Amino acid sequence: MNQAPTASYLELFAAEVRTGLSLPGQKELPSKYFYDELGSALFEAITMLPEYGLTRASERLLQAHAEEIVADLHSPLVVELGCGTGKRTRSLLEALTRRLPVTYCPIEISGAALARCELEIGQVRGVTVVGYEEPYLDGLRAALPAERPDSNPALVLFLGSSVGNFDRPAADEFLRQIRALMRPGDALLLETDLVKPTEQLLSAYADPIGLTAAFNLNLLARLNRELGADFDLSQFEHLARYNPQHGRIEMHLRSRIEQRVHIPAAQIEVSFAAGETIWTENSHKYRPEDLDPMARRTGFAPRARWTDESWPFAQNLWGVDP
Repeated sequence: MNQAPTASYLELFAAEVRTGLSLPGQKELPSKYFYDELGSALFEAITMLPEYGLTRASERLLQAHAEEIVADLHSPLVVELGCGTGKRTRSLLEALTRRLPVTYCPIEISGAALARCELEIGQVRGVTVVGYEEPYLDGLRAALPAERPDSNPALVLFLGSSVGNFDRPAADEFLRQIRALMRPGDALLLETDLVKPTEQLLSAYADPIGLTAAFNLNLLARLNRELGADFDLSQFEHLARYNPQHGRIEMHLRSRIEQRVHIPAAQIEVSFAAGETIWTENSHKYRPEDLDPMARRTGFAPRARWTDESWPFAQNLWGVDP
């Protein structure tokens, strides 16, 4: 069960909602708020859809290349940004624990997902789990203290192409912030979804049974539950579209009618025209030739890359040089 949100968390949630829905022109909501208990469960269901091949590609690569990924690593400390349920990470940790005991620090904003991850990975012999229910960078600062010994290098995992949720300049800045918390000897395993036919992408983000629509609409339901809003979910619809100029899928919630919504905890009333949208998420897709330059300009040294051919998807191992 979810714990009740804290007052400080609700204040931040309300402030970010107020800012996003008050933007001139295009209204926005932060995608990180998708992942309450229901949202996390819906996303896990999405990953099993035949149209959504990204998670299965990640799992195939981790299972096929786990030994190669850890071959040159001596990392008793593994930190994962956005762990989800932890299932995809298990094979990698098992490969590491065949050589040495590991401390695994999952970082997850969803308490429900973090609890499931701690249960899943807690079954792996040789792994000590220390979880952080925090935003990415706050959790990383806690998991990678500046005074950790030289004998404790870290492997940081950022899986599932979550980096694609950032605009490209913001992704670079976020990777630089990660690099600033790492030190020579550490490594980053970054997953990136690759460009593929538009029809294939759209079917993954607008599945025929409506799970992605439910996932997107649950964001409004969460505003109702936690901030006292009065969104009528039947008057909004899920919209996914591909922006070829920026190489990204964009997810929106489109108002079916002209309407006004009250959000008491955010101290705002929001007007919507018929057809107006709330932009809820980006998912940027990369070309293979984009990836090594991205590593270098954000302070990393590219070490290796593995690519899934069934669903074009890349796993990138980047090091931190002295």
